[in-house]
Amino acid sequence: MKRILCIGAGYVGGPTMAVIADQCPDLTVTVVDINAQRIAAWNSDKLPIYEPGLEAVVRRCRGRNLFYSTDIPGAIKAADIIFVSVNTPTKTFGAGAGKAADLQYLEKTARSILEHADSDKIVVEKSTLPVRTAQALSRVLHSNTRGLKFRIVSNPEFLAEGTAIEDLLHPDRVLIGGMEESAIEEVAQIYAHWVPRERIITTNLWSSELTKLVSNALLAQRISSVNSISALCEKTGANIDEVTRAAGRDSRIGPKFLKAGIGFGGSCFKKDILNLVYLCEHYGLPEVAAYWEQVVRMNDFQARRFVGTMLSAMFNTVADKKIAILGFAFKADTGDTRESPAIAVCRQLLEERARIRIHDPQALDNARIDLKDAAGDITYCEDPYEAVAGAHALVIMTDWKNFRDLDYERIFERMEKPAFLFDGRNLLDPEKLFRIGFHVYPIGQKPLTHF
Repeated sequence: MKRILCIGAGYVGGPTMAVIADQCPDLTVTVVDINAQRIAAWNSDKLPIYEPGLEAVVRRCRGRNLFYSTDIPGAIKAADIIFVSVNTPTKTFGAGAGKAADLQYLEKTARSILEHADSDKIVVEKSTLPVRTAQALSRVLHSNTRGLKFRIVSNPEFLAEGTAIEDLLHPDRVLIGGMEESAIEEVAQIYAHWVPRERIITTNLWSSELTKLVSNALLAQRISSVNSISALCEKTGANIDEVTRAAGRDSRIGPKFLKAGIGFGGSCFKKDILNLVYLCEHYGLPEVAAYWEQVVRMNDFQARRFVGTMLSAMFNTVADKKIAILGFAFKADTGDTRESPAIAVCRQLLEERARIRIHDPQALDNARIDLKDAAGDITYCEDPYEAVAGAHALVIMTDWKNFRDLDYERIFERMEKPAFLFDGRNLLDPEKLFRIGFHVYPIGQKPLTHF
């Protein structure tokens, strides 16, 4: 029975190892983390992250062949294959601040493996990393004087939060890169328990590392491209949904990631693009760097433009006005708020002296953390109808499906008049809302107002 270890019990390591344990009963899977509170949560009835389907998978495997522990040294000694899934945030200091990946946690993990390993290991990069990070990882690990051999493999994740379990069970592809065929094959055999072999792609180490950055950059590019056109639609009277529906019928373009909105969020897109920008600058490609950096700039512009629309519609001031924010997670079906557009929008509204009322089905705890240093009047509401009571405006920030089913006639009655509704996700039917009495401002469409 092979022993699999994952160092890092976050949004990637947690679900990935749960599915591996579920699909590979012949393997023993252990997940470790220095955060004892997080490990305790994985061992409890309330998991530390929300992901549809995750709880059922964990319950089936936990205690059977899936274990969560803080005993990092012991787990390293016992493991045959070690997945490294630690945080690699953007640097906030020193050379490359604001763009380069901060690899201090990765290096500390490598040194921990080096310290406690007493046999040869396969070490799998699961974190998103800059190209050629494996070279640095290898140098650390092979500095040992005990003759231990560490084979480095890159196996980037391609999970979308909210559908992570489905993505793991039915992936478009599993990418495995390495320099030694034997190590690549050992990792491939894990996924081959349930993933068809034709979907397991193997490459060299550097191609695998770069593919993750490029995949996220291309997806984010589509979002920023559509959002840039949404601004033009609002000026010209075109309808962004009609434009993207027609454009997406071109088989060369396709319909995915052509939904206009307030902008992308999450832990990956912005971080990975800025990492790509830094790499291009480092290798003397300033034009390429500037091209990709514009994707992030457009995303920031969309959030500022959205708040600007609110100010313009509400008589150029939101001071002392109550604004109901429905949704704080960066997307539906997750409690993750990292880089959520709601953070920037709420901070801008607070700077304009608005009073904000925030509701989200899963993300209120994270919202409190994200806005803990923000000055102003903030209330966090478990009930959406509580959030809208006495509000001058309602703002849709996350595309939760249950927001479609709310009683908007009841909401309209509870709000101050005129009642404004700003749909940052084009989630709702603007014509229906207009008939109720709202002044409706969708993204990339002509506003419907009673003025």
